[in-house]
Amino acid sequence: MVRRPVRRPIEDGYFTIPDEPGEAPRLLGSRCPACGEHFFPRRVVCARCLAEGCVDVLLGPRGHIYTWTYVHVPLFAKRDRKVRGDADWRTRGPSGPAPEAPGAGSMSSYGVAQVDLPEGPRVQGILLGESDDFRIGMEVELDLETLGQDAQGNEVVIFRFRPVGFATPAGRENRA
Repeated sequence: MVRRPVRRPIEDGYFTIPDEPGEAPRLLGSRCPACGEHFFPRRVVCARCLAEGCVDVLLGPRGHIYTWTYVHVPLFAKRDRKVRGDADWRTRGPSGPAPEAPGAGSMSSYGVAQVDLPEGPRVQGILLGESDDFRIGMEVELDLETLGQDAQGNEVVIFRFRPVGFATPAGRENRA
């Protein structure tokens, strides 16, 4: 039996990784029981009314682009290095052997958007696509991007947004 790699978030507590193919990832947020305001990331005290005891909720998976830009520098790495996806990338930096994952280190330019979620929060995320694929007001959906592998062979993933109906680029598996 072939072992399917385990996917884990680059940082716990921000998004779900679905077990079922076709199930969308979701952002992990909070809702204030006193005033109903939603937040991302999660919080204990409401920033609107200062009530304590916000409850955890799932947010998204769709939203609309409020604004966006296209960045022309590599994501998480220097131009001459691949993206590191293991747990100690924050302390060691991008030194050492590069992960062997599709698309790892290939993001030399990418879109970043502020996305309005239907529950209320506006979140920032990376966009999947080229610079002319986006427009303000466009509906986008949450997706996952594999950055690389950790020391145990697990896939390390981040969340991103893609235009609704946008086909995943050839050669890259979309398992969101």
